[in-house]
Amino acid sequence: MSYPFWDVPVGYGVLMAVLAVFHVFVSHFAIGGGLYLVVTERLARRAGDTARLEFLEKLSKFFVLVTLVAGALTGVGIWFIIGLISPTATEALIHNYVWGWATEWTFFVVEIAAAMIYFYGWKTMTPRAHMAVGWIYFVFAWLSLFIINGIVTFMLTPGRWLETGEFWDGFFNPTFWPSLVLRTGVCVMLAGLYALLVASRGAAGESRDRTVRWSAGWGVAGLAVTALCQCWYWKAIPAEVTAKAVAAMPTPVHSVEISVWLAAGIGAALVVFGLLAPKRLSFGVAALLMALGLAWFGAFEWFRESIRKPYILAGYIYGNGTEVANTERYKKEGYLAQIAFKTGDDGADLFRHACRSCHTLDGYKPLKPAFDGTDRAFIAAIVRATHLLRGNMPPFLGTAAEAEKIAGYLARRTDRRPMAEIHKLEGVELGRKAYAIRCGGCHVIGGMRDVSKSFEGQSAEDLNNMLNSAADMGEGMPAYTGDAAERKTLVSFLQTLGKGGNK
Repeated sequence: MSYPFWDVPVGYGVLMAVLAVFHVFVSHFAIGGGLYLVVTERLARRAGDTARLEFLEKLSKFFVLVTLVAGALTGVGIWFIIGLISPTATEALIHNYVWGWATEWTFFVVEIAAAMIYFYGWKTMTPRAHMAVGWIYFVFAWLSLFIINGIVTFMLTPGRWLETGEFWDGFFNPTFWPSLVLRTGVCVMLAGLYALLVASRGAAGESRDRTVRWSAGWGVAGLAVTALCQCWYWKAIPAEVTAKAVAAMPTPVHSVEISVWLAAGIGAALVVFGLLAPKRLSFGVAALLMALGLAWFGAFEWFRESIRKPYILAGYIYGNGTEVANTERYKKEGYLAQIAFKTGDDGADLFRHACRSCHTLDGYKPLKPAFDGTDRAFIAAIVRATHLLRGNMPPFLGTAAEAEKIAGYLARRTDRRPMAEIHKLEGVELGRKAYAIRCGGCHVIGGMRDVSKSFEGQSAEDLNNMLNSAADMGEGMPAYTGDAAERKTLVSFLQTLGKGGNK
């Protein structure tokens, strides 16, 4: 909270995902593609295969344009974005890993120089010297991955660093090795996918078919390594993190499920169109494989980012930028005392710093529809109980008065009409909507904190009495503040749950 807040209409999660997923999709090809080029060149020169050497020269041009232009620009863009959306976490990464970043930058300089020499050296260098440059490129590109992998995995599993603060304790953390091998497998897979895209534009013939099969083999091999390591990676994450994700965080679990299906699709397409029927590999099929690869990477990165919640640096900084070590200070002094740059609107400032890093009003993870039809008292109670909600949110560490100010800010921007009028519902369906808004944040039917069975045998009078005493029923439970019409339909819906409905 020592930095100004960068408020833009798009959600931070979407903004970061669009840029970062594209960057890692290119940067991993930059590593795997370097290995593909030099290994394939060696085989082609041994066999005197001029057609394959011509293909490699063409591929290297595509390689240089994609990796040195798109990869480098988006890499710089990521630094701009994270500095704006999470300056506290960025500061922590720089202070703790400054020499790690400096080392990676040195590797990157060598990598860039070697890539340009390799591309321009096809006609001017001896085969031996040319391949030597190619190996130099790959080694330094992989060493860049080695460094960045240590820093990225540290954000999820800092390990003993939380106790010691030592560089190596954070760098060689519990997920370092599975992530490194997994990402190396991804590099190999993407090398095959990118090569297939270029090969698909080549003239039909035996040489093209041979190149397609070779490239598809890279894709299958890399995918196999990736699939095995994804299981290893999951098991390396502390059990309490994965257990909480399964219980309360549908996003990362859903992302893993999507990644499995995407991997299956990629594998099937590689076998059919790459290994068994290379003549049938068209540009459209190759482009589809690239799209599936990008989607797979997006699903994996979404999982990796989401499962860290409620932290941005696990155990050290919460997702909204509040430091765990300063918890007691926040509770005692409040958030406003820690905000260095204020606008004069306390409610807006508190919302931006405590909530806006994850939630918008009516865009990404919107709060307006979550509170439409409710009131200020209900919103304030939910703000105070964020740590109990599904999604593994950070705790609200401000004062009760600050929760009221956030509630006032949100209440002025939500629809204050009755839920029946807003959603055009009635009867049990209106009760279902009321349950989703007032109860579903903590009690998921068939999932997290499911209390459906507790309604079994309850009369309407019993359920009304329960609503009357809701605020006394447990930590964080808000008082029921709905109108009589909403209450009646909610009671009717709760009775259906007690009879085993909606399962």
